[in-house]
Amino acid sequence: MRKLRVGLTGGIASGKSVVARFFEEFGAVVVDYDVLARRVVEPGTPGLEVLVQVFGKQILRRNGTLDREEFAELVFNDEQTRDQLNAIIHPLIHAAAIGADDAAPDGAIVMHIIPLLVETGFVAEFDKIVVVDVPIETQIERLMGRNGYNRMQAKQRIAAQAIRETRLAVADYVIDNSGTIAATLEQAQQVWSQLAASRASS
Repeated sequence: MRKLRVGLTGGIASGKSVVARFFEEFGAVVVDYDVLARRVVEPGTPGLEVLVQVFGKQILRRNGTLDREEFAELVFNDEQTRDQLNAIIHPLIHAAAIGADDAAPDGAIVMHIIPLLVETGFVAEFDKIVVVDVPIETQIERLMGRNGYNRMQAKQRIAAQAIRETRLAVADYVIDNSGTIAATLEQAQQVWSQLAASRASS
């Protein structure tokens, strides 16, 4: 039985990590691109070296690690800088993800958790797409509560991603995560059953 490659995405603060944990508990092999994004810029990596060459040593903390908070402010306030960052980081993350996917056993459902799936143009690489969806106002409220952003900062983070309708347009399955955890879990279970059936019939 061949692997089923699934892309899971959603806007910032939509709850992708929560849904990913459910799928992992069901038996999915999870490839988390946020984890990979941190890994490819750890001290001593070519990724961090290139970032320092392009953006300068001011992006580093005293211990030599990337100052993510300061760098995030720089990136989200400057589209050109964001594009530069993406051009450097995305190929590294993609290569790491391919390695993780290749290591998954035959017959596995491999769930790639990709915040910028639509933006990076990787939709066609997957057999199925799952979108975790919440209203924009819910995203704003969660970002303000979780990250301490003001309303303008929250809106900037959301505006830096694809619009909600664009994500929904590519979805094979949509999980509404604006309600209770129990409701989200029930939807995830239903999607998992359909993914397992799709794998078995392929």
